[in-house]
Amino acid sequence: MVSVAQVPPSASDDVVDPGELISRARQMVPILREREAEAIRSRRVPEETIADFQRAGFFKVLQPKQYGGYEMSPAVYCEIAKTLAEGCMGSAWVYGVVAVHNWQLALFHPQVAEDVWGENPATLVSSSYMPGGKPTKVEGGYRFSGRWAFSSGSDHCDWVILGANMVAEDGDGKPEPYNFLIPRSDYAIVDTWDTMGLRPTGSNDIIIEDVFVPEHRVLRERDMFEIACPGHAENKAALYHIPFAQVFNRTVSTTSIGALRRALEVFIDTTREKRTTYTGQKLANDPTIQKAVADVMLILNDLELRLASDLAELDARAQSGDWPIERRAQLGHHTTAMVSRCVEAIDALMLFSGGKAIYSGNVIQRAFLDIHCARAHVANNPFPYARNLGGLAFGMENDCMDL
Repeated sequence: MVSVAQVPPSASDDVVDPGELISRARQMVPILREREAEAIRSRRVPEETIADFQRAGFFKVLQPKQYGGYEMSPAVYCEIAKTLAEGCMGSAWVYGVVAVHNWQLALFHPQVAEDVWGENPATLVSSSYMPGGKPTKVEGGYRFSGRWAFSSGSDHCDWVILGANMVAEDGDGKPEPYNFLIPRSDYAIVDTWDTMGLRPTGSNDIIIEDVFVPEHRVLRERDMFEIACPGHAENKAALYHIPFAQVFNRTVSTTSIGALRRALEVFIDTTREKRTTYTGQKLANDPTIQKAVADVMLILNDLELRLASDLAELDARAQSGDWPIERRAQLGHHTTAMVSRCVEAIDALMLFSGGKAIYSGNVIQRAFLDIHCARAHVANNPFPYARNLGGLAFGMENDCMDL
């Protein structure tokens, strides 16, 4: 049994190597597996797991250096999330979703980072971008009310980013999406998270009743799309000049790869000596099962290669500032199609796992449920992105702001 003490105690050193962070994530895998059943039962990531993530430095990967962060490539962040998912996909999901906000805060007005991290750079932020808010303009900001679902990891966070639609003064007269940053003292968390999968994420509801949000804590999503955010004046690193969706959407797709890899390893191990109930023949000799394993291997290899290539391209384009909309649409479609391919693969493994896979606690079943729940996320629905990309190929105008 691996103990928490075996995890490196701190990542606070001045220079942290990306490889070391990924190694720390790998060391966390057996620990997360030990805690997974309890995380599922309690419907939240254990406090000690969040503390381990903090000590390992995982939340600092995308955080500005000014507040103790490492300002590393999204490739490091995705590799950590993908690796942690081999231990517990729900815990990895919370890491990914929460850690990405340490990147997004750099896009807000610079005062926001001071509001959140001024006293404690380890403060964490959750979100729900669905347009559940009702803002009313007042002097200096907005009065804000609403209810939002799916705020993953909210129990561990002291701030939340929430979505709302409103008409911009310089817009086209139609409502458009905005993000509002709210402190923990101004919202309530409602325990609603009782789901078939991703249970450790604790993605509960958020309720706000008529609170004041100052102007500087409001961010227009169009500014993120156009890479023209208030925070860019201070946060000049190329990392922060990547379109929001190109980073965030990988947050909710990457962990499915790690969960699928674990499921495949378990499937091979448990099937190697398994025999059929009635004939006694080894299942590993069944060519249909052999092909299923080969197909899943191919899907995993394809997804790993595509993810690595796309993340390298994001780094390069962030340096050059070259973001043609057609390529953004292609990169966006790559991301949103990933989980559908993971669904295809885990369905095949579940199909050949036999009757014991229907019992609670089966690893293949957990991956099956978690990956299907990930596919239900709006950012993992590939059809709007595919339709837009196909339209661009025929010379039509882009109509997707989530690229």
